[in-house]
Amino acid sequence: MSDSAPTPTVDAAVGPTPRSVVVVGAGLAGAQTAAALRAHGFDGRLTVLGEEGLPPYDRPPLSKELLSRPEPLWLHDDLGIDLVALADEVLLADPAVALHPGPRVITRSGRSLDADAVVLACGSRPVLPAGWDADVLHTSADADTLRTGLRAGSRLVVVGAGWIGAEVAGVAAGAGVDVTVLEAGATPLARQLGTEVGEHLVPWFAAAGARLRRGATAAEVRRDGVTLVSGERVPADVVLAAVGARPATAWLREHLPQAVFDPVGALLVDPGGAVPGVAGVWAVGDVASHPHPVLGRVPGGHWSAALHDPDLVARDVLGIEPATGHAPYVFSRQLGHDLALFGLPTGPPTVWRGTPGAGPWAAFWTAQDSDDPSGHETDGGGRSAAVLRAALLVDSPRDVGPVRRAFDAGGPVHLDVEAAGDPAVRLRDVLVS
Repeated sequence: MSDSAPTPTVDAAVGPTPRSVVVVGAGLAGAQTAAALRAHGFDGRLTVLGEEGLPPYDRPPLSKELLSRPEPLWLHDDLGIDLVALADEVLLADPAVALHPGPRVITRSGRSLDADAVVLACGSRPVLPAGWDADVLHTSADADTLRTGLRAGSRLVVVGAGWIGAEVAGVAAGAGVDVTVLEAGATPLARQLGTEVGEHLVPWFAAAGARLRRGATAAEVRRDGVTLVSGERVPADVVLAAVGARPATAWLREHLPQAVFDPVGALLVDPGGAVPGVAGVWAVGDVASHPHPVLGRVPGGHWSAALHDPDLVARDVLGIEPATGHAPYVFSRQLGHDLALFGLPTGPPTVWRGTPGAGPWAAFWTAQDSDDPSGHETDGGGRSAAVLRAALLVDSPRDVGPVRRAFDAGGPVHLDVEAAGDPAVRLRDVLVS
């Protein structure tokens, strides 16, 4: 690093600035962590460990642009992140397999790396239930495999109508592939958005040329088809399992206390991303479940966490005054529609804007309290206001910026309930952070 690099302001209560950092993971979160450390003046030894043998790339285009983008979207080109220039050592095909106190990282090749600080940015792994034999979509190699089997007239069966399943179904159907989506639940995205919202997404599948089978639970999944619990067999040329992902933390359980893991395997970090009770270890991105001042505990798995939270973690590692955290944000382009989700939906929406199926629309989830189940209160002007916990925008790209800025301001976002339901009122005018 250059001698002119700025010197970070260190909080004496945090301890001395580390002279060596190992970042475990070479995806978006890992690359952003390396960039943030250098941006905040870290001039010590920086090592980055990857698993796929590829430079960092962005994962969302793997599904959204499966058939139109045969090469990954490299972060060097998209965000200007060059790991070779940032790190002293980059091992893209030698992932960590163990973490010992110290902290000390052991890699797959047997290397032992001692560091003052370790940042875990090792991402997630797709869920593939025991006994299932199907494709998944998580890496560039997975996308390559899936593309080779999809052609006009081929039969694709997608198990799961979540974010990835719906995105791939729309892309494939648009290319002339015969697509069937099997969803065990009542509606698409029921777990993420609830069944009331999910019901409005059902017509999208047929309109895009894909068949959606609801309440279709798989009993046997093979590469040539899926057998349902009813005994019906759905034949296929390609089967994609898209039933979710889990934090890639199994390799950490031997040497970390079980109390630091949440039920799905994410690490329960503090506001700065540090793993409590584990000296010198931080986590960011998919593997971190972090506290939010308004939303409470926020699980990993949001693209925005991998993009923005590395700056917060780098500051904490270096003992620099923390910055404001970011609210969860998910963007999906599926079946001819754009969805932007902010925050954490719980239960049915409390406010609707526009009419689903008749142009842009939105759904809002407000905080609930014991006095008013709707979470509404009256301001000095007699208007009904509420603390906003989540917002879903559908086919409304111009509203994404204002809502995102409001959520990222760091404090509660209040929604003018009556005005929010009127599409004639600009959305930016009904949000108060």
